[in-house]
Amino acid sequence: MPSRLKKARRRVVGTNQTLRALENGSAMVVFVANDAESRVTAPVLELAERQAIEIVRVETMTDLGQHCGIDVGTACAALLKGSV
Repeated sequence: MPSRLKKARRRVVGTNQTLRALENGSAMVVFVANDAESRVTAPVLELAERQAIEIVRVETMTDLGQHCGIDVGTACAALLKGSV
C-alpha cells in the first residue's frame, strides 16, 4: 500500500507539510512510521483521526522515506486529493 506514495502525482513528505495538508483539507491518506517519536507524530495522528482520514502505518522511517522516493527517513507523509 505505501508503494502508491511513489506513484502519486500529488503528495507531501514530512511532519510539517503533512500537518499543513490536514489543516487545509487537502490530505486524503496519511502515512506514519511506527518507529518515529510519538511527540512528532501525535499531532498528525490526532488531526487525521478527528477528520476521519485514513491512516496507514509503515514499519520504519527509512521504509517510509524510500516509498516517498527520498534518500532519508521521514516520520509522516500524505497523499493529496487528486493524486491518483
